[in-house]
Amino acid sequence: MEAIKIDLNDYVRTGEGANGASYDHKTDKSIMLKMYFRNFEAAEVELEMARKVYAMGVPTPEPGDLVTDGKAMGIRFRRIEGKKAYSRACGDNPERTEEYAREFAQLCRKLHAIHVDTMRFENVKDRLYKMLADNPFFTDEQKQKIHDFIAAAPDADTAIHGDLQFSNGIFVEKEGMRTPYFIDLGDFCYGYPMFDIGMVYLCCFLNDESWTRDVFHMSNAMARRFWDAFAPEYFGHDANLDEIEKMVRIYAGLKTLVIERDTHRPMPEFRAMLEGTVY
Repeated sequence: MEAIKIDLNDYVRTGEGANGASYDHKTDKSIMLKMYFRNFEAAEVELEMARKVYAMGVPTPEPGDLVTDGKAMGIRFRRIEGKKAYSRACGDNPERTEEYAREFAQLCRKLHAIHVDTMRFENVKDRLYKMLADNPFFTDEQKQKIHDFIAAAPDADTAIHGDLQFSNGIFVEKEGMRTPYFIDLGDFCYGYPMFDIGMVYLCCFLNDESWTRDVFHMSNAMARRFWDAFAPEYFGHDANLDEIEKMVRIYAGLKTLVIERDTHRPMPEFRAMLEGTVY
């Protein structure tokens, strides 16, 4: 995929995440830009995935071109004017946290009801098996038990976002109506939805206070309120939420594989969710 050369001076920086920064074009309001900090290949992977997901009809900004400023790679998207992440919305309007959490849960339920062409996307289990095999921090015995847990999880052909943080759900509000979208779809795949919901739980319960405030613009207490409203809306108000939380914690613990891959060090705070259950 050939990258188009751009001048970053034509853009104004509007935000920053763990892997890259976002920009709006200074004169063309229809263009926004996501530039990656390090991994050039990730930009091409995300663009290819975003195009396939957009073609499926999943609500997401329309992807455009692969671009480079000569130092980094990025993707141009059709800009969603006035967008706000669900995390930022909670931080700006804490009294509406439960409302936003319920709406995000409804958005997730719709995503997890979409059946995908399994020839075009990766199975979440296969992705986790690869990360598990490459992980240098688990023993062979621990790896086998984690592998067995993944294998025993239900199979499904339904959509999985792959990085289901409440900052990767956005919306535009006009005249009291909100239109939601998913963003950051580079890890999109298919499988059992609990592999996705584990990430929601992790974001709500397992971060340092300062990290939660910096990344999600809310306190840990507010993040827990988010889960307390999200869970019954997603699983049903008659569901046994204590039992569901015990189950979801294990899937959240599997995110250890992703985090240790990216940080290149063991993460005991996340591994704790696997102790006594998976290994």
